Amino acid sequence: MKNSLILLILMMFNFQHQTVFAQQTSQEPVRMAMMGLSHGHSPWIFNRKDKSDVELVGIYEPDEKLAASFAKRYDLGKDLFFSDADQMLDKVMPEAVLAFGSIYDHLMVVEKAAPRGIHVMVEKPLSAYYEHAVKMKALAEQHGIHLLTNFETSWYASTEKTYQLLQDKATFGKIRKAVFHHGHRGPKEIGVGKEFLDWLTDPVQNGGGALIDFGCYGANIMTYLMEGRKPISVTAITNTFKPEVYPKVDDEATIILDYGDAQAIIQASWNWPFDRKDMEVYGVSGHVISENRSKMRIRSWSSNEEQLLEVTPEELGVYVDPFSYFADVIRGKINVEEYSLYSLGNNMIVAEILDAARQSAAKGQTVYLKSE
Repeated sequence: MKNSLILLILMMFNFQHQTVFAQQTSQEPVRMAMMGLSHGHSPWIFNRKDKSDVELVGIYEPDEKLAASFAKRYDLGKDLFFSDADQMLDKVMPEAVLAFGSIYDHLMVVEKAAPRGIHVMVEKPLSAYYEHAVKMKALAEQHGIHLLTNFETSWYASTEKTYQLLQDKATFGKIRKAVFHHGHRGPKEIGVGKEFLDWLTDPVQNGGGALIDFGCYGANIMTYLMEGRKPISVTAITNTFKPEVYPKVDDEATIILDYGDAQAIIQASWNWPFDRKDMEVYGVSGHVISENRSKMRIRSWSSNEEQLLEVTPEELGVYVDPFSYFADVIRGKINVEEYSLYSLGNNMIVAEILDAARQSAAKGQTVYLKSE
């Protein structure tokens, strides 16, 4: 009896070991489905035909006109499209889904995918509503799925290089201040599609205007730089400088994060004269300034002159394709660090910051976050 029990335990261990190993080494493409097409970033998945790590197996989109336009533009078969999310998930049985609808719909996607054991990647941010984020996290943990958030700035070599440089405390010192500039002239001004503009300028479906759309970038990066530390408080000011264009949401936002020993100033705007995604980080004894995804300037007390850097994703091992990153996470080829840019831990804090910023702007007062 004792020998039989030992043999059974060994067999179970061997089976589990083989299952994990197979998942890690599988070369099969990850079966992914899309839930929504209205996001302006949804075409990305169709413009990577040179890659074989992902197989698109289904698309849920209730707007028949929008679905038809994508079918025609990318020469997609009608059998790929579904107007019912549950039917799509049950029929094509994807391993993962990509959320390309409104931010408000992210919760719905996780509520349908997680109980089926389907991994989820949402477009930034995870949620504009902290209450939604808490439910999403609980579902992901209960059902053992990956729940990731994709930001364009996660693909920037300068973002990762900034993090690496600031690990050198002897040269740059502790972070004291960071300033983030993100945005463009405005979604209508740059010509986003109507289906995207409709929910992007809706105070419920988007959760706000520029505050949510571009405030999330600085919150995400600062959380990474601070290695998962939450700010003590959030103070935000919003304006609508173009009420004739954006009557329901803000088009200008400034968010101040107070960490006690550091500050972050997040400037999110639909009023910049030019597109920008750049940042400045100041330590006690040096600074790191990123002009764009590759060009940087650094200076410290040890050098009298500012040094110019140009970095590439290849030299830093940065993924420039979020779908490849997602696929490699699912296949076990890489691990998601706890507070890295895509991670659930980081993006729960981002959701809390955004929710507090919206409250602060509405009430005209600082909002203090609850300590863990």
